[in-house]
Amino acid sequence: MLNEATVHTMNALKLFGMARGFPERLADPNHAQLDHAEFVGLLVEDEKTHRESKRLRRLLKNARLRFPGACLEDVDYSHPRNLPKAFMRELATTTWIEAHRNVVLVGPTGIGKSWLACALGNHAARAGFTVIYVRAPRLFESLQQSRGDGTHLKALNRLAKADVLVVDDFLITPLAAPERRDFLEIVEDRYQAASTVIATQCPIERWHQAIGDPTLADAICDRLVHNAYKLELKGPSLRSKADKDSGKPS
Repeated sequence: MLNEATVHTMNALKLFGMARGFPERLADPNHAQLDHAEFVGLLVEDEKTHRESKRLRRLLKNARLRFPGACLEDVDYSHPRNLPKAFMRELATTTWIEAHRNVVLVGPTGIGKSWLACALGNHAARAGFTVIYVRAPRLFESLQQSRGDGTHLKALNRLAKADVLVVDDFLITPLAAPERRDFLEIVEDRYQAASTVIATQCPIERWHQAIGDPTLADAICDRLVHNAYKLELKGPSLRSKADKDSGKPS
């Protein structure tokens, strides 16, 4: 009865990891010789593990990655697409996030840009950083709607606070004037304060033309590109490779 009351109290105090670990450790004969301090220390570790796991699930859920299962450990280097292992090894650390550096992935459709961007987002979330994934067309649609319902500044602040912002399909179409202004606000808020991952089919040298306004284009490119890891992917589509491997017509 005393043990049941202890578990009930732990749950009441929201010490769910300790509450789950307490009866399991009591039933483990290997823990019978532990002194009180050692036993309590194990329960504290149970709680820490539980909270870290819960935070990770929340971070991954909030990130809303297009490919939630994408991870850097599963990157395919056998497909020829100009993807250096050394480049990915550097991004497999958290140094670029802690230094607030950006990542720009450029390449044709089907080359795996979105998957790699999601893998970077997954990596960041597993390291404890907040992540937001969004496709650029949907981003600008939601910001336009936020103007009408009075939540525009709140939406911009949410994007500014994420440790890693993944923007997919950037410049898939030229930017309109409100989109240019919004995106400048986003990159200005994040400049030297957080990391942004860009996945795009548009080569960097054509960004000025696609953004439109020369002055705003200069400001956006300066804040995104100058401190970024830049990778231009080339080669045949991974989708075509998958179709061939499965026997489907490419």
